[in-house]
Amino acid sequence: MKILNAEQTRAADAYTIANEPIKSIDLMERAALACVNWIENFFNKDAYFKIVCGMGNNGGDGLAIARILHQKGYGVEVLIAPYFSKASNDFTENRKRLESIKDISVKEIKDAGEICITDIKDKHVAIIDAILGSGLSKPVEGKLAEVIQRINTFNCPVVAIDIPSGLMMEDNSKADRKNIANATFTLTFQSPKLAFMFADNVKHIGEFYVLDIGLDKQFIASQKSPNYFVTQEMVLPMLKHRAKFSHKGTYGHALLIAGSYGKMGAAILAAKACLRAGVGLLTLHVPECGYSILQTAVSEAMLSVDEEDREFSGIKDIGKFNVVGIGPGIGQEKRTANGFKLLIQNSKFPLVIDADALNILAENQTWLSFLPAGSILTPHPGEFERLVGKINDGYQMHEAQIEFARKHCVYVVLKGAYTAIATPQGEVYFNSTGNPGMATAGSGDTLTGIITSLLAQGYTSQQAAVLGVYLHGLAGDIAANEFGQEALIAEDITNSLGKAFKHLWEAK
Repeated sequence: MKILNAEQTRAADAYTIANEPIKSIDLMERAALACVNWIENFFNKDAYFKIVCGMGNNGGDGLAIARILHQKGYGVEVLIAPYFSKASNDFTENRKRLESIKDISVKEIKDAGEICITDIKDKHVAIIDAILGSGLSKPVEGKLAEVIQRINTFNCPVVAIDIPSGLMMEDNSKADRKNIANATFTLTFQSPKLAFMFADNVKHIGEFYVLDIGLDKQFIASQKSPNYFVTQEMVLPMLKHRAKFSHKGTYGHALLIAGSYGKMGAAILAAKACLRAGVGLLTLHVPECGYSILQTAVSEAMLSVDEEDREFSGIKDIGKFNVVGIGPGIGQEKRTANGFKLLIQNSKFPLVIDADALNILAENQTWLSFLPAGSILTPHPGEFERLVGKINDGYQMHEAQIEFARKHCVYVVLKGAYTAIATPQGEVYFNSTGNPGMATAGSGDTLTGIITSLLAQGYTSQQAAVLGVYLHGLAGDIAANEFGQEALIAEDITNSLGKAFKHLWEAK
């Protein structure tokens, strides 16, 4: 699913209106009906909605929502913030339609203090934010800012229409956060906004839902966008069928360099995930202290034993492997760093680099220029900042991730709620699967194993990263459904990979 910018969104609206064809007021009605359908599924009929509207098309959406909610038996009250130079045509038309219904209260407010929720008794009050839409191009101030600040004082659900008022679609680094609405739910039209992907905006967005309002799909497909929201439909074509007469050599031979004294669990987690993700052969390279542990814990893997007893110091021959994954639990000892440097210099194929290997790179930045093209780095935000320096907000992180991937011709898997995969071509794929239960020790090690496995099987670096992250999150969702988010551990993710693959194949 493409993530469109504000200009492309306006163009998609205009193209749909001209070519469906449909009047703009009727497209607004369709958007309002989609919102009401969502609201009906979430709110009981005892809900009472205070709908705060601006005077642009976002306000027009709010007025149409108010009318349809009233028709469906909900209590509604409309408060118009009249602090605009003029109203949009569709706002004006929807206001006429609404005011023809005598038992709906429609009021222009002179002051933000007029917005109140304590005047409604024996009802569950919710606010619908329809003040400012996705066309916002500068930070909010003045009377509109006061209205938003007032809404943020209430302890009740807030439903934002298309985008929380005051939030811009991409860069909010110059915004005054107190002048952005804090929504509980955001009902966005056709595709998510880039700003929804960033952690610093979550308090404004809450949970977002993408509502299809029938914008022309061919037009959207024709639009060039570097940003994507990864859906099941996107990953299904990536899956590779297994041939009937294939054998274990068909699916690659991966090398995982993992573990050190006291951290052999990371090696076990990465190895088991690698095997569950379908690799044909797996060799684990571990320090001598891990030999008996790994022979017992991961019986399907072969072992390569390091010369050192407690940490990785190097491996002489990697010629028989398709891919090498390195990092989980290896530590950052000097000998380990030297061994990693030699691996970079000797590798003729992409590496999968995680955890301590990333921290070693951060301390030896000149090595970055020697990374094999197409390598996949899997940092969490803290590890990424060690590589690129201090970052102030999500949008800046996004830009730094793109710049890093382009400069070093690598794929950067920036882990988080919407794990982002940046490509050397400047594209970014935001993942849609996963849940907070996956914020647990070892979760990243399992991801390293999955991506290494897919790369060994012949998936491209981009496919291995995008599909690997999606499968990892999907397995985490399956595990959370079974055990709950609080009880989820990394091993549960690995154990749910089979169900994740099965789910995708059944959907294909």
